[in-house]
Amino acid sequence: MSEEFPETPETEETEPVKQRKNGLYPGVSDELADSMQSGWADTELHGLEPIPQAAHTADRRAALSARFPGERLVIPAGRLKTRSNDTEYAFRASTEYAYLTGDQTQDGVLVLEPVDNGHEATVYLLPRSNRENGEFWLDGQGELWVGRRHSLAEAEQLLGIPAKDVRELPAALAEATGPVRNVRGHDAGIEAALTDKVTAERDEELRVYLSEARLVKDAFEIAELTKACDITARGFEDVVKVLDKAEATSERYIEGTFFLRARVEGNDIGYGSICAAGPHATTLHWVRNDGAVRSGELLLLDAGVETNDLYTADVTRTLPISGTFTPLQRKIYDAVYEAQEAGIAAVKPGAEFRDFHDAAQRVLAEKLVEWGLLGDLSVEKVLELGLQRRWTLHGTGHMLGMDVHDCAAARTETYVNGTLEPGVCLTVEPGLYFQADDLTVPEEYRGIGVRIEDDILVTEDGNRNLSDKLPRQADEVEAWMARLKG
Repeated sequence: MSEEFPETPETEETEPVKQRKNGLYPGVSDELADSMQSGWADTELHGLEPIPQAAHTADRRAALSARFPGERLVIPAGRLKTRSNDTEYAFRASTEYAYLTGDQTQDGVLVLEPVDNGHEATVYLLPRSNRENGEFWLDGQGELWVGRRHSLAEAEQLLGIPAKDVRELPAALAEATGPVRNVRGHDAGIEAALTDKVTAERDEELRVYLSEARLVKDAFEIAELTKACDITARGFEDVVKVLDKAEATSERYIEGTFFLRARVEGNDIGYGSICAAGPHATTLHWVRNDGAVRSGELLLLDAGVETNDLYTADVTRTLPISGTFTPLQRKIYDAVYEAQEAGIAAVKPGAEFRDFHDAAQRVLAEKLVEWGLLGDLSVEKVLELGLQRRWTLHGTGHMLGMDVHDCAAARTETYVNGTLEPGVCLTVEPGLYFQADDLTVPEEYRGIGVRIEDDILVTEDGNRNLSDKLPRQADEVEAWMARLKG
């Protein structure tokens, strides 16, 4: 990785790290500065077509405008976050900003200015780097270092939103009058500029609205989620094909294999992949992925690809590393599969969000009672006391979309206690987990963890499994693995 050099040298012991990264060049000559100002071709792009989601983002902004008439609304994309010294984490625009604009560039800010008949939207962005003042090559975020940005005119064509220089925004916000709301947590500079103009309560109402607006997906979002699931299925196939190599290394080989597919066909993984082999499968969010992969044990792979437009899949399969379930593994797997079948069947228009969770939990409780793990208690008593949760602690699913746990700020009455309707996309993911040190179960159960997770879209007449390209039933899983392994 190359290092940029400062315009003028710093020699004091207290000089900032940024100014002493490159000691090879103590300064910039006038001749070099003059040379860097000229001799560059005009690369302005013209006649650009709007991005595919532009029509949908316009509808989303219109709905937002109708909800908060007469108020100025500020939605930042966010800023780079430092990883160490002068290196940053890969940037991912805030979900709220990307949802309303389709843009993914750092430092962007969407502002909806109130007008008589609604709002006028403006997206504030960094323009092309200035070559005359040296920003292009002297600034660590200049285009020579990090790549070409779209001009403001290009951004307007692509997004369908008027664009202005984001460096003008602080002054514009300072002069703003009337009520203002801001999505917090993404841009400290914006929050500082609005300190005297906003309240936490009003800002939270905006955040809640933008979360609830995503509960029902539009056609573009459904297509993106379908794409994410299709790519994810190919990533799972990749993993099965290299299980022998993973046995020779570790869970990290599985993690890396899936990540390759995510980057080749999508933007990234949608969340930290859980590549849990053997007893690690009993840890609900095992993301260390540094354990051994052994034949005869199970691999719980919970992973999802995020598309280039930032929609993610969230899929789990529990696979026999050898290619064949042992009798006990199959018994536990079949119980989870039956619970998932019951949960998926409960996903339909008009159903309560909780229904699929309750349906799956009932099946798991029945199996645990049947296996004698809960004494002589009835299934009803087990469910009343929640005793099945010792081995199935998590909820059976959640909303899915641009965030893996989508719509997280939605109110309880619209989400957990809400009613399903067409366009809702959620996961159904029951599991059973018998910890390696759990003395309440027979020894042969200990260290076995099973979860099966699919992404389910509510339709007009029921539901559709978006991740159905991956087998779920035990016999089908074994046949699929055998085919992929050759």
